[in-house]
Amino acid sequence: MPTASSQTSSSSFLPADDALRQDLHNEVHARPSADVRLPAWVLYLAVLNEDVSREEEWQQLKKLPGQADLQMPEMKRNFLRLHCDSFTVKWERHTEFTRYSIVQSLPEVAGLGAKAPSLMPHSVLPAKWLAGLPGRTFAAIHVAMVHGDLNAQDALLAQAQDWFGLGALVQSQMGNNLQGQAHSWVVTNFKLGDDGFERMLVIAPPDTSPARAGRISQRLLEIETYRLMALRGLPVAKELGPMLAHAEDALASITASLENKSTSDQSLLDTLISLAARIERATAQHMYRFSATRAYDAIVSQRIAQLHERAIAGTPTIGEFMQRRLSPAIGTVSATAQRLASLSERITRTSALLRTRVDIATEGQNQQLLEKLTRGQALQLRLQTTVESLSIAAISYYVVSLILYGTKAMKAAGVPIQPEVAAGVSIPLVLWAVWRATRHIHRKIHLTH
Repeated sequence: MPTASSQTSSSSFLPADDALRQDLHNEVHARPSADVRLPAWVLYLAVLNEDVSREEEWQQLKKLPGQADLQMPEMKRNFLRLHCDSFTVKWERHTEFTRYSIVQSLPEVAGLGAKAPSLMPHSVLPAKWLAGLPGRTFAAIHVAMVHGDLNAQDALLAQAQDWFGLGALVQSQMGNNLQGQAHSWVVTNFKLGDDGFERMLVIAPPDTSPARAGRISQRLLEIETYRLMALRGLPVAKELGPMLAHAEDALASITASLENKSTSDQSLLDTLISLAARIERATAQHMYRFSATRAYDAIVSQRIAQLHERAIAGTPTIGEFMQRRLSPAIGTVSATAQRLASLSERITRTSALLRTRVDIATEGQNQQLLEKLTRGQALQLRLQTTVESLSIAAISYYVVSLILYGTKAMKAAGVPIQPEVAAGVSIPLVLWAVWRATRHIHRKIHLTH
């Protein structure tokens, strides 16, 4: 990454720009909502982009009418709005998924008075262009945005029911206008249709601005997109449940063995290491998914709050629906993440207990070894003392023998001396001299060490 000193300044009045200044400043403008003129149809698709390159998405976007000259550098901003013949396409690339929003006029046969209208035959997209998008579909939504009289509540409810067909609906009034009234209605059933799409119906008065309509559609689409992304942690949590239960039982068994000392330390250590490895592997594999679930759920709650919903008698609002249907799933994911973290901490504590037990046993073994060494050293000292005593006697014997032979030689030479008497008299002196010499050697050794 280039340093700040290597960047030019955006102003002659300022120092050189930081390398990230432009990108960070423009982030708030990165994904503006589109202007949507009613009646309109927003065809929305979100695909997981794992192992999907920008070049693959670029090649598909170039197949749209009038986009043959689209350049790859334009894809680096993660956001692109393309104006085609009679529709617009918005491309947004995120960390885990890519979103495509196609806005075109709502066909007359799919208006508010229609009964369960079929939409895809009226799409202005090139044939099979949607099916050719790289990635795996996880969200596909039709948003029909129409004009209507919000004061005719009963008529609107009947028309909305006809538009969706049979089944319960989720609907609410959104926002407040200057007169303190709702500025639009939203109706959905959160069900997949035969064409693979969910459906949402937005009813707004004729004076609704394109900017407001764009913001409404963007919030609704983000709610459903992030709801589905948040739920991706639920299958993982359910899959981990049996493994966590087995791990908790195994940890309880290890703790019990620690308490009653019924199993060897080595066996406990092997079992605990295996258990810790499984938990750490699960943490490494899935903790990101659980963290992402929390982040996506927070965005869903934020977007619902921005709708400023008010209930329509007899039907739940989007917020109430999410509270009942999404919250338990998010709770399961959060509980599983907490359970995984807690299990990891408990394994750490059990490891500390086992380590303490091993340390205490090792200290006992070391104490026994030291006691054996001490007894051995005492025995060695006694043996050494005995050997030294024998050594004094042996040395004295040889010295006395030398004196005996010397006096015999002197007697043979004519010296008047009795060799045996001389040798016998020298014995105490020799013993004392050898003993003193030995003591002197001991003192020198002790001083040296």
